[in-house]
Amino acid sequence: MDIIKVSSKSISQKVAGSIANSFREGNKSVEIQTVGAGAVNQAIKAISIARGFVAPLGLNLVCTPAFYDVIIDDKEKTAIKLIVEAK
Repeated sequence: MDIIKVSSKSISQKVAGSIANSFREGNKSVEIQTVGAGAVNQAIKAISIARGFVAPLGLNLVCTPAFYDVIIDDKEKTAIKLIVEAK
């Protein structure tokens, strides 16, 4: 499974391309890691765009969100990971 880290400054079109390329290479799922509302926003936009990229291949992307804890600057923060699967 590929892991893509997304920040609030990530360009959603480029992240979408990374997601789509992962599925074109035959992966069945991608994990997107985000911290903060801006990062989640960019990730959701990227998933929406990627759905359009892989639709001609007959793939439909489904997203499952989950919480997880990360340590940033010696502080524990709650992050969101988005598991994207092709159906």
